[in-house]
Amino acid sequence: MPDIRYVCLSDLHLGEEDSLLTRLQDGDVDPSRPSPAMIGLADCLRRLVKANRDRQKPTLILNGDILELALAHDSQAAMVFQRFVELIQPEGDALFDRLIFIPGNHDHHLWELARETQYANHIRQHLAPGDPLPEPWHATNLFVEKDPDLVISDYLTNLVGQCRNVKHFEIQTAYPNFGLFRNDADRCAIFHHGHFVESTYQLMSTLKNLTFPGRQQPLQVWDIEAENFAWIDFFWSTLGRSGDVGQDMEIIYEKMLDRSQFSRLLDTLVQSVRKRYGLRYAFAAFVLRFFLLRKLTGTERSKADTLLSGSAGTGLRGYIEGPLREQIMLKRATAPVGMTFVFGHTHKPFQQWMNFSGYPRAVSVYNSGGWVVEGEEALPLHGGAVILLDESLRAVSLRMFNERDNPAKYAVQVEAATAGEACPFHQQIKGLVNPSQDPWKAFSDTVAREVNERIDHLRRRVRR
Repeated sequence: MPDIRYVCLSDLHLGEEDSLLTRLQDGDVDPSRPSPAMIGLADCLRRLVKANRDRQKPTLILNGDILELALAHDSQAAMVFQRFVELIQPEGDALFDRLIFIPGNHDHHLWELARETQYANHIRQHLAPGDPLPEPWHATNLFVEKDPDLVISDYLTNLVGQCRNVKHFEIQTAYPNFGLFRNDADRCAIFHHGHFVESTYQLMSTLKNLTFPGRQQPLQVWDIEAENFAWIDFFWSTLGRSGDVGQDMEIIYEKMLDRSQFSRLLDTLVQSVRKRYGLRYAFAAFVLRFFLLRKLTGTERSKADTLLSGSAGTGLRGYIEGPLREQIMLKRATAPVGMTFVFGHTHKPFQQWMNFSGYPRAVSVYNSGGWVVEGEEALPLHGGAVILLDESLRAVSLRMFNERDNPAKYAVQVEAATAGEACPFHQQIKGLVNPSQDPWKAFSDTVAREVNERIDHLRRRVRR
């Protein structure tokens, strides 16, 4: 029977007070200790990994938005990340032999740090004084699992070095896609955080095309990143950490989750502009209000009534059929017969077989959800999942939770996009997970309490 070779987590948002994996104490973030949900998650992962019969440790793939750099203090996010590492990688009993980090939009700045370090090292190691410098690159190669020169995240690696009772190790980085390939089975698995599925994160390219008609939307992943990285880094990974302005940005972001509250906030902006600058500028502010209310409250995460909206579905199709396929074809003559695509970002986990142009058969698509409470009531489509893969790159979703209005309805489930075909790996994981027994039952009870506490906490802040 197959064992677990890869474990994928995303959207932990460590350090954010609405994250279930950040400990709250009397309404404040307490980064000195792990949250109950984080402890429960680590217990469940340990149960799974220990069941590997060959005792080989899997690789952990952290698929973006692991640290909350937009809406939390740097030190808080870093410390909560350390608590996570201490739980999963204690010296002498580490769960994983390797950690690979794929930045998302909320921790995008860590890619900028790693990218610039990589560029500086390349200049120092491979160029002679006076040699012309190459243009900086904005993406890593796709299939870099065995690359000895894979980019190291010095920031995360140094945080590991300051963890308690953890043997030092390096955390490697890939961006924006990380691929695994099995040539003998003609199968691959691709991991991407998911932000490029939404048009918001290609806004600079869109503005370029509107301003200069005749320009083309970029088709390569590195061109998409090169045109949009500054916008992503500024708004989603830097602005929120800018002193008092950053704290105010968190208030704005939270009010964006409630259309009526965000509308009131924008009304205040319009009135302030009118009082200070007069009616002429107030009209411009009113137009801006209309644009912001329409665009910023329409993100995929805020659409609580559908797993994948029409615009996000179009974006997903465009990304897989376009930039991703272009990157795959750089290394292969044809697209692989069997492909799994894993993303997060939307905080709404699902699994589905989907047909895409340019691929010989349907693609197995998995979304890993998220660990942040974002509504003033339970959002049933929101939840968190752990994506597991075996040696042959067949995937299973371990649905850890979906938000429920009844604590008794919380239960860990094992799901797979199998298209009716028998999957030994799916059966293997189902045999390991009994939702009515610990640690699974204990985790569900804990998360039910934590979700309700975060809903109450968020409701008080949004209405403040």
